[in-house]
Amino acid sequence: MQRADDPPAELNVIGCRVDEALSRVDKYLDQAIVSEQRQVRLIHGHGTGQLRKAIAGLLDGHPMVATFAAAAPEHGGGGVTVVELTDADEGGDSPA
Repeated sequence: MQRADDPPAELNVIGCRVDEALSRVDKYLDQAIVSEQRQVRLIHGHGTGQLRKAIAGLLDGHPMVATFAAAAPEHGGGGVTVVELTDADEGGDSPA
């Protein structure tokens, strides 16, 4: 069950510039990790693909991201990225 102060399970950045979207995604991931969410959805739309590519670059280097992939076609396909987060206790791949 989601608590009232938990972030929603998805973030919509359609219409954002790349730098704004990356800032929002980074902040959103931090909030999701603190609230112990294990899966989130990032809605970036299809458009030119710039947001999808930039977000993938951020996720690829993020220490708390276990995996990420496009959503299933019936759940947004390439316009949505589904992110699996690591357990906060594990600390991801960040150096000690």
